[in-house]
Amino acid sequence: MAAYKYPKPVKLVIGFLAESQVAIEQILPSLIKKFGHVDHSMPSIDFEHTNYYEDEIGSTPIKSFISFMNLIPREEIVNIKRFTNELELKSFGGQRKVNIDPGYMTQGQFFLATTKDQRHRIYVKDGVFVETTLYFENKTWKYFDWTYYDYRSSEYHKFFYIIRNTLTKQLKEIS
Repeated sequence: MAAYKYPKPVKLVIGFLAESQVAIEQILPSLIKKFGHVDHSMPSIDFEHTNYYEDEIGSTPIKSFISFMNLIPREEIVNIKRFTNELELKSFGGQRKVNIDPGYMTQGQFFLATTKDQRHRIYVKDGVFVETTLYFENKTWKYFDWTYYDYRSSEYHKFFYIIRNTLTKQLKEIS
């Protein structure tokens, strides 16, 4: 019988799709209180990839990301997704002004957590699925056919490259 191998801890990365920077800043203290200090943040950019969230977030949303210093066990993504879903609703009196998308990064992949089942998503537990959104090969991030169009952008890939470098250093320090 083979021995069980447990994966290394991962980097928590949270994406925001929001009606404004003010809405993101309103959410941040709750996330920092729950997950610790932020080590990287991507300045907000205009989001023009879909109008799916227009009714909730408006016609000119912005997108931003943060990552946290503390590494997490990958199975913690279930509790994180459930926490962020609740935070979305309670932060603005029942209106969703920010879509919070938690994910995690390994040295070779970036995963997004979701509550929606699809053929390429894997069920974890408690109503939460994960999907491999990006993979790292030949010193660059690459995407799959199912990867959301915004996650194919060079802006995201540059930011994720920085996060990956930090993760690599952190993993060296703990091994």
